[in-house]
Amino acid sequence: MGVSDTRQRSTDDNEPPLTQLTAFQRDCLFAIARLGGRSDDPTEAPHGLAIKSELEDAYGMTGNVIGGDRVNHGRLYPNLDALVEEGLVEKGERDRRTNTYALTDKAVSTCKRQVSFERKALAVPDPDAGDPA
Repeated sequence: MGVSDTRQRSTDDNEPPLTQLTAFQRDCLFAIARLGGRSDDPTEAPHGLAIKSELEDAYGMTGNVIGGDRVNHGRLYPNLDALVEEGLVEKGERDRRTNTYALTDKAVSTCKRQVSFERKALAVPDPDAGDPA
């Protein structure tokens, strides 16, 4: 089910967050977050190659990868553009050749809901809430 297939569904607070995105798109959001990309400081927003590198590290794709399983540009940039269209990522320009990507407030709150959902599913206590999941 693609992004356009799920837009017609209504969402409620009981539905798992980020379900309208692919797993790769969710990973892109969390990679941007790990790199410190917030829309309140666009000068610190990561560029596409930094996001690519972060994803490859997270996927264990560092060093030589057999079979071409690295994150390629043809996969990364269309997915980042889809996140921009969804209002989850703000695209900026560092220079004429380098775009930056920052999480919007909507993305931050949505990612926090996703983390909360996962903590509850795995019965992992939330250290910020001070209570068990």
